[in-house]
Amino acid sequence: MIGFGGSLRRKLSSVVLLTTLVALIVALGAMVVYDLYAYRQGWISNVSAQAELLGSTSAPALEFDDARVAQENLALLRFQPKLRAAAIYGARGGLFASYVANGKHGDFPDLPGVEGVSVEHGSLIVFKRIEAHGQILGVVYLRADYELYDRLLSYAGIALSVAIIALLVAWLMSLWLHRIVTGPILAIGATAREVVERRDYSRRVEKRSDDELGALVDAFNDMMRETERRTEALEASSREKGREVDERRLAQQEVTRLNEELERRVQERTAQLELLNTDLAVATAAAEGANRAKSEFLSNMSHELRTPLNAIIGFGNLLESADTKNFTPEKRRSFVEHIVTAGSHLLTLINDILNLAQIDAGKVSLSIEPVPLAGVLEECRAMTEPLAVERNIRLLFPLDSDMRVHADRTRLKQVLINLLSNAVKYNRDSGSVVIDCTRPLPGRIRISIQDTGIGISSEQLQALFQPFNRLGQESGAQEGTGIGLVVTKRLVELMGGSMGVTSESGTGSQFWIELDAESPRATSIAARHDVIELPNPDASAHSISTVLCVEDNPASLELLKETLALRNDLRLLFASNGHEGVAMARRHLPDVILMDNNMPVLNGREAQAILRRDPTTAGIPVIALSANAMPAAIADGLAAGYFRYLTKPVDLLALGEALESALKLAAARKGF
Repeated sequence: MIGFGGSLRRKLSSVVLLTTLVALIVALGAMVVYDLYAYRQGWISNVSAQAELLGSTSAPALEFDDARVAQENLALLRFQPKLRAAAIYGARGGLFASYVANGKHGDFPDLPGVEGVSVEHGSLIVFKRIEAHGQILGVVYLRADYELYDRLLSYAGIALSVAIIALLVAWLMSLWLHRIVTGPILAIGATAREVVERRDYSRRVEKRSDDELGALVDAFNDMMRETERRTEALEASSREKGREVDERRLAQQEVTRLNEELERRVQERTAQLELLNTDLAVATAAAEGANRAKSEFLSNMSHELRTPLNAIIGFGNLLESADTKNFTPEKRRSFVEHIVTAGSHLLTLINDILNLAQIDAGKVSLSIEPVPLAGVLEECRAMTEPLAVERNIRLLFPLDSDMRVHADRTRLKQVLINLLSNAVKYNRDSGSVVIDCTRPLPGRIRISIQDTGIGISSEQLQALFQPFNRLGQESGAQEGTGIGLVVTKRLVELMGGSMGVTSESGTGSQFWIELDAESPRATSIAARHDVIELPNPDASAHSISTVLCVEDNPASLELLKETLALRNDLRLLFASNGHEGVAMARRHLPDVILMDNNMPVLNGREAQAILRRDPTTAGIPVIALSANAMPAAIADGLAAGYFRYLTKPVDLLALGEALESALKLAAARKGF
């Protein structure tokens, strides 16, 4: 690629010069080929006409056997400087008369050749029969200079000169284009460097046009304004906190003074104060222990968050660097796989932390109902079997089970998948995992999962259910967060059950959960399925639907664009902020709107409220896309009127289902 490793200026110049060069080669090549072809045809026609004329004037001389007249006719060819030699042959093939230009060689053929035109050794040779009264009287022979190759070299020189001049003009124009195209981009880069070096967020880039580059400059300036605003707010908050610290220090000093005065006044109560001090020391020790536990928790969480971020940022920087041309497609694909894997691990960690926080806050809502174990175990088998097959690990599930437990079906499935995944991950290759369902006590059902892995020592068992404690597996080959078992145990306890483990180093482990049992019933309840298949729309069934995507983040907008471009029944519109989204919705009246909930100036909820108040857009379903995954935010968004509330990173299957439902609603309102 032209200028692959160079700057933007060099790339733009290379494109302009290469385009000009290709155009010149095509144009000049066509002109030269056409001119040479016309020259050849014209010269052949001219020499053939000379031969025809010479034959007509020499026919009487041949009839009367007058060689002198024929010689005089040939002598007239001296006015044609490009004709080097000519001859007239009699009817029997003998040389009748000849002509040779000054300084040229004759070299006449002994016998005339076949009538026609040929090119030999840079000469054009013509044989033409002389006919009169239906009889062949002889043959005219002409040999002329054929300057096609000299003419080609002359044109090549002209073409080279024209190409050099045109490339010089193109290069000068590319310098002019640099100021128009790359000037704003380079200005943004320079401003960004100054902001990073000086921490001066008041810097702005001058807008020079209203095109896409102008929009880029506006977006950069808006970002700088928002950064400046948030920085000022942070500094104000820091000053306020400093003031509060000072006030608290003064208050502490006042408290100390009062305590000293009180101690002087109540010496008789020294014993009671000593007892109070002892209690205070115990409380202080407990607080210090809590602080140490909190610090250790935050340290572990920071490590777990930074580890996948290191892979994402590191490989992202490698792909962004100017030396990516040195990477093979396989290596770049490997980098992307590392980024996706680290991102998935980071998302799992965030989900586990949110689950743990919700459980600790008592905000987990459970739907306790009779759950058939057979259906749940079958779904767990389908989800964990691919991981087991990769390492040749056998999964042994109960052949048939009519047991039913009191539990939340979704949370029970989450618990079992976590335990099964651990049993496979920390197992040995070609090992096995045995799942069993028993009744240890009346009214209780125990689900046990036994593996043939490395096992857990007695010392490690004591720290098994501590957050972020992976029992020495942090540097192992298997990824994990150290939160899954904590969340699993608390979910089981919330469902009224208990969880335990037995293990021995080197022989494997057995994790089990116990839940309340439900008596078997004659009628079975169909198992629910958590997998949502992406709809397969038929574009021919209805007219093309219009979807408006409102997203201020370029990367998220590009992801939406590439995802929805796979469907051939959608017409896509894009807006980069709330104001633009409202304007485009009123102008185009799309069938569905995908709205980012967190945008500057006008956020998604405000834009959605404006559309609902407008009678022309009130009926358009709006699907929220937000990085705020807290349950309260989701509930508030749905209460505000969103058709669906999807959290980022967006599940593409969930997006497809929500979009299809919204399109059906829009079609129903239109009367399809």
